[in-house]
Amino acid sequence: MLKFPLWKKVVVFIVLIWSVLYALPNFMTPEMRERVSFLPMRTLNLGLDLQGGAHLVLEVDINSVINRAYQNIEGSVRDTLRAEKQRYKGLNAHGTEEVAYEAFSPEDAETQAKTLRSKISDTYVNVDGTHVSLTLKPEVLSAKRQHALSQTLEILRSRVDEFGVSEPVIQRQGDDRIIIELPGVEDSARAKSVIGRTAQLTFHLVDESVSPSEAASGNLPLGSGIFYEERVTPETGQKVKIPYVLKKRPEITGDNLSGAQSTFDRYGQPAVTIRFDSRGTRKFAELTTKYVNHRMAIVLDGQVYSAPVLREPILGGSAEITGSFTVREAEDLSTVLRAGALPAKVEVVEERTVGPSLGQDSIEAGQKAVVLGFVFVLALMLVFYRGFGVAANMALFFNVALILSVMSFLGATLTMPGIAGIVLTIGMAVDANVLIFERIREETNRGKSPTVAIDSGFSSAFGTILDANITTIIAAAVMYGMGSGPIKGFALTLSVGILASMFTAVMVTRLMILTWLKKARPKTLTV
Repeated sequence: MLKFPLWKKVVVFIVLIWSVLYALPNFMTPEMRERVSFLPMRTLNLGLDLQGGAHLVLEVDINSVINRAYQNIEGSVRDTLRAEKQRYKGLNAHGTEEVAYEAFSPEDAETQAKTLRSKISDTYVNVDGTHVSLTLKPEVLSAKRQHALSQTLEILRSRVDEFGVSEPVIQRQGDDRIIIELPGVEDSARAKSVIGRTAQLTFHLVDESVSPSEAASGNLPLGSGIFYEERVTPETGQKVKIPYVLKKRPEITGDNLSGAQSTFDRYGQPAVTIRFDSRGTRKFAELTTKYVNHRMAIVLDGQVYSAPVLREPILGGSAEITGSFTVREAEDLSTVLRAGALPAKVEVVEERTVGPSLGQDSIEAGQKAVVLGFVFVLALMLVFYRGFGVAANMALFFNVALILSVMSFLGATLTMPGIAGIVLTIGMAVDANVLIFERIREETNRGKSPTVAIDSGFSSAFGTILDANITTIIAAAVMYGMGSGPIKGFALTLSVGILASMFTAVMVTRLMILTWLKKARPKTLTV
């Protein structure tokens, strides 16, 4: 253990220089960092509890996904039976339970069920006399739930990225909840409107066979529904609802959007221009060609934004959404449309806002904890081990620098639990040195020479140091894999700290002591 090859010395010096260069920007102001542009500019990101921000817990309405699946099955059943020229009555989707209808005879029911089983494979088709019902298979239900949650998670990530938040936390909680933490965001209301908006964009034909007043009195055509547009009256400045009778089934949806951008319409009012991909452009061109001189409504989340008359086919694959927008509302709408529509509605079930002042208090308290812990450890090492304690303390400085540099390089987010991990690591960092020094002391008390005592101390303690740190790293890995948020931050800091302490104890401290041993050549040791 007393041999220290040149390549090891080079590795130690490279790591120490690298750690100092990467840790230093964390202690510099932005102005100072601009002056020393040759230094790495990566710094630790501060978490929600340190710089303030918004904490949201969203609940995903999985039932709406299942309900929409049954509505699609209802449409498939209708199309299949019409294609087969089969008669039926009372076809309807019953929420998240089933799609059911009545055949005109038991024989018709059996024939139709056989056809439906071959055409709609995701369902069980049950027949009871003339009653025919379709229910989704359990594995299909489970797949739809999982897909809805994972797709919601990805779309929320895209929206948060568009929102421009640095180092957000977006993670799943349980079977139907998602946690979102947005450090530095003070306008939580805007964050909720952008992140939690469903953004289901659909295009519906206006049913001009009946007026909205007639439809409201009960004369509503089959397959149509009443939708509303909110419009601000110039005279009073108040919002009024304008009714429209629209076909319930959309002619085209926003699934084929390729982009959206906030613009201004020809009257200088804020608007949103949308663009379709190649498939959507083709469908939109066919649709607008087929329904020239008909009115088509643009509907977002069930609300009509405009219902223009199609004067000519729209072949370019773009359309404009107008309404009573402000510039910011138009920007936010284009943001959510670019990120894509959520497959299910989400509801904010928990909201917390952490103020910057509270974050600053946390930073100051964390700094005090780190400094006090550092000072006490330095003092105790000097009292108990004197000259050897000086070597351990110097290694401890490099240990903290190495932790900060690695976390800065990884772009890690520092939270209060992370600061606790650093404080704990400072205490644990000297454990390895304590084991080594105590072993050296034992060998010295037995009358061994300084060279033999130091060699025995490092070689004998190495196995114990390795075992102790491996078990702690395993525990940290479990916390990181199974934990969330602050637990992960603590586990990451702890893991980096353990690896850094092993490096500094086994390599840095040993290099310093061996260098001293070769130069001083002491006859006795005082440990």
